[in-house]
This record gives sequence, structure tokens and C-alpha cells, in this order.
Amino acid sequence: MGKGGHNTRIGNTDDQQADLASLSAPPHRLPTLSEIKVKLPAHCFRSTVRESMSYVVKDVIYVALAFIVMYQIQNRFQYGFLLFPIYWCVQGTLYTSLFVLGHDCGHSSFSTYPLLNDIVGTILHTWILTPYYTWKITHNKHHKNTGNIDKDEIFYPQRGSPFEPSLIDDILSWLPGIGWFYYLLNGYSPRTINHFNPFEPIFYNRNLLGVSCSLLAYVGMCYSMYLYGCSFGFMNLVAYHLIPVFLFASYMVIITMLHHTEL
Repeated sequence: MGKGGHNTRIGNTDDQQADLASLSAPPHRLPTLSEIKVKLPAHCFRSTVRESMSYVVKDVIYVALAFIVMYQIQNRFQYGFLLFPIYWCVQGTLYTSLFVLGHDCGHSSFSTYPLLNDIVGTILHTWILTPYYTWKITHNKHHKNTGNIDKDEIFYPQRGSPFEPSLIDDILSWLPGIGWFYYLLNGYSPRTINHFNPFEPIFYNRNLLGVSCSLLAYVGMCYSMYLYGCSFGFMNLVAYHLIPVFLFASYMVIITMLHHTEL
């Protein structure tokens, strides 16, 4: 019995030493990004027009169906308007999916055809009231210079005493819905930029044609909304389109905060 107890203590000691050794051992080396990429099938890095356009068609159909269903409910049922909040959430989410597709166009991952990328991106982003080409330029600059104190377009470190935005500027920058459009109009303080001004230094010169076409499409969209409002009522325009756009813009503020803070 004593012998058995002695063996048990030895076993426990060995286990404890093994546990201590495992705690003191260096962690396993994580694979690098390059090592991960070589393990993935090659087709994962090739975009095809057919597949990319299938996502566009699918999302556009979903957007149209959401509108049609809500329109029928509102007109067929006396209290159908009570379902508008559900419609806003669904359509706002679908509008965000349109932005993501336009985002991929801006990164040239939608297809290998730059003109097709810009046409699709302009159409999708214009629908949700986002100037595609100017956003594409500043967003790509941000990716190329992430964290660069001199060149980054947004969320960059600052020398000396950090810039303290005014209370109004701080509120407008992060207010759901409003913050997205405030960024498009004002950029990220103190390195401000107006995405609706084709003569900003970053847009001018060789980008002027693409910027101008994109902003003209934006003006056309605004005029189309005006005509829609005149024909069907501006409250109808707000309920069916502008509130979902506001929901999409709220998503953008939340996504931006999650991507660029350590909260």
C-alpha cells in the first residue's frame, strides 16, 4: 500500500513538471500571411466577371423584392405601414451589401477589367448616395499608407500634441448615419477633404475624368429622386429610400469604428 502511494506521488510530480514545462515553453509560431496564401487553392485569388456579376444581380433582385413586398403590404393592408421599421432594417442591410460590392470594384477585386469595375461601382454607390470615384481614391490611399503619419488619409498618428476636434466635429463624425456623410463632406480632421469637390488636389489631374463622371452620376441620382418625389410624394421617397440609406450610413459608422479602434 505504501509502495503504491509512493508511485502515485511520483506520477503527480511528473505531471506537475510536465505542466510547468508546457507553461514555460514558447508558443507555437503562427504561420505568416504568405504561408497561408500558398496553402489556399489558386482559384480563390481569381475573380471572374460571371461570379462577380451574379452577386450584383442577386443583391439587386433582393433590393427590388424588398421594395415590392413593402409597397404591396402598405397598399393592401390598412395598418401595413407599421411594418416599415422591418423594411428599413432589411433594406438598409441590403444597401450595405451594395456598398460592399462597390468597395470590391474600388479595390479592383471585382474583376480584372478596370472600366467594368468603375461602371458597376459607380452605379451601386450612386444608388446609396456615395460618390464612388472620389471615395475609391481616398480609400485606396488609406490602404496604401495605413498608419503613415504623413500620407494616410484617415486614422493616422499625429506628431506632438494630438489634434483635439471640437465637440460638434467629434459628435458629427461618429453620429450614426450622419457620420458617414459628414466624412464624405469633411474628411477626417485635421486632414480634411471634400469628396464632392473634383478640384481637391488628390482628385485633380489624371483622376479628373473619372471623378467628374462619378459626380455627374451623383447629380443625376439626386435629380431622379427629385422627380420621384414630385410624382409619388417626398414622404414616399423618404420612407422607401432615404431611411434605408440612413441605415446603411449607420452601418458604415459602426463598421468604421470597429475596424479602427481597440474598443
